[in-house]
Amino acid sequence: MAPLRAYPIALPSEVLVAALYPGAFLADAYAIDLPSGASSGMLKLARFALERQAPWVERLMKLRDAIVSMFGLKTASALRADAGAGSTPRVGIFRIYETLPDEIVLGEDDKHLDFRLSIQRSAGQLRAVTVVHCHNRLGRSYIRMIAPFHRLVVRSALDRAAQVGWPV
Repeated sequence: MAPLRAYPIALPSEVLVAALYPGAFLADAYAIDLPSGASSGMLKLARFALERQAPWVERLMKLRDAIVSMFGLKTASALRADAGAGSTPRVGIFRIYETLPDEIVLGEDDKHLDFRLSIQRSAGQLRAVTVVHCHNRLGRSYIRMIAPFHRLVVRSALDRAAQVGWPV
């Protein structure tokens, strides 16, 4: 049987971040089918999908860090260090904003943009919904540049988790 693959879906109206759709500079959603017996723990599913990125994603994040540090923006390295300091609960580099039984909202705020990532379990799927609001020209330019990579990274994270096998 071929491994399950992530696919784009319409923006779901029942996720917590749906209220952020109006005025968003970027909003997208992807889903992957979960096998029966997969864990229902949202924190466990989010960590499984987001904390073990493909090597090419790690290299891309290092390049991103080198570029954004020149603009005084938060780097993934700094966010990881913040998580290690125990200050803000995180899943990987993403700050946890809210946790419900079937959804976890992650994200980060910076001077150029605010983004939220909702990971939701619904009807046998795991959905990843991203919403970005830009504050200025730097934010808009940044999102225009990284949007194609963002889409690849989200799909890769979901695909990779499915290939490894979802936790039970």
